[in-house]
Amino acid sequence: MGKLDAFDIQLLNLLQSDALATAEELARTVPLSASAVTRRVRRLRSEAWIAADVAVPATRLTARRLRALVRVQVHEHAEERGIAALRARLADEDAVQMILDVAGADDLAILICARDMADYNALAERLFQQDPAVRRYETSFIKRVHKQSAAVVLKPGDVD
Repeated sequence: MGKLDAFDIQLLNLLQSDALATAEELARTVPLSASAVTRRVRRLRSEAWIAADVAVPATRLTARRLRALVRVQVHEHAEERGIAALRARLADEDAVQMILDVAGADDLAILICARDMADYNALAERLFQQDPAVRRYETSFIKRVHKQSAAVVLKPGDVD
């Protein structure tokens, strides 16, 4: 795997806000020719510096969904493989958007996007209430999203 230089970092930052930007559009910001931009973007993808190109659904498609932040405590005596099995079940669930190991009183934080309250209740029962590794869970429902982004602004020196 090659190293990243300042041009690669610029391209990665631009592509995070518009993965469909053309080489010509990118070359207006990054001082390279369109063909050089094309080669670099191809290399960034082939070397897995870019994990995925995704489509973010419009708010009109998601605004009526019920989103929940669930904090989970696992039993102190739960074996790591039980917690790993819980993480795997959560990862396989389409409604689960994010799974985080966290420090503090809770062990996991999970972001869920459900169709409605009935859908969430069925998920919570199946994913949390019936799992022997789960000691307790607490749900906060999201009223409004003011910012949502997966972008990570990179700077030269962030990557070796």
